[in-house]
Amino acid sequence: MNHSLGYQLIDSGSGRKLERFGPYLLVRPCSQAVWQCQQPLQIWNQADATFSREQENRWITHRPLPASWIIEVAGIQFKLSSTDFGHLGIFPEQKPFWEWIQSTIRAATTPQFKPRVLNLFAYSGGSTLAAAKAGASVCHLDASKGMVTWARENATLNKIEQAPIRWIVEDVRKFLGREKRRGSRYEAIILDPPSFGRGANGELFKIEEDIIPLLEECRELLSDQPLFFLFSCHTPGFSPLVMQHLLAQLLPQNQAILEVGEMILEGEKGVYPVPSGTYARWVKT
Repeated sequence: MNHSLGYQLIDSGSGRKLERFGPYLLVRPCSQAVWQCQQPLQIWNQADATFSREQENRWITHRPLPASWIIEVAGIQFKLSSTDFGHLGIFPEQKPFWEWIQSTIRAATTPQFKPRVLNLFAYSGGSTLAAAKAGASVCHLDASKGMVTWARENATLNKIEQAPIRWIVEDVRKFLGREKRRGSRYEAIILDPPSFGRGANGELFKIEEDIIPLLEECRELLSDQPLFFLFSCHTPGFSPLVMQHLLAQLLPQNQAILEVGEMILEGEKGVYPVPSGTYARWVKT
């Protein structure tokens, strides 16, 4: 695998985005980018590969891509690979959260207190690694065995394979019910649920139907000394105001700050930022 630099948004428009992941320039679909491209066509034509949804969801390679390669974002190393879904093993719009998680956990960690963090729908482990690198003990859960394996590989890349991380492959609702019966508690909970998904044994998840009971089960696992609750979402219709209402009804507002907003892919100066989902963050003061 080639070690390389980080992530860069080069341009967007006409339903696409042009991104640099380490040494590789890639074009991927971006339905939000309804504006015109800023960069000339010859810049786009330098891409190493393009992901097409019009041709049976496949990568069209203009120059060979390796099976995997490594980049670093927010001080965390990630193994990337071109998947059949157009994903690469990282959602770079989460970078500000990874930086915030690290600073927040470090500020709260003492020799006597190691925050416990629950990361649900944890994908390739960006938030898990951020929390673990900062000193937390983490429970990492995803319904995909392959993604949990990928996250463990990322932990090894970051030389924290011995950190206190529980790696769980299971349906999230079943796991939360069991944790409640065990009396498990966490100081911080992170979740980025999909619009639609299936659990480890085929359990169906639809965010519109399942989000309120899911959030309520998460709340019951917060400890008596909570730090934060971070909820992000890529589902159309889940605007910042919707996210605000969900957490305002879920968590006490006294001695706490509730922040909401859009997740943004930022480029260099002059590059249009790309909206990439929404978030709500409850922080105990």
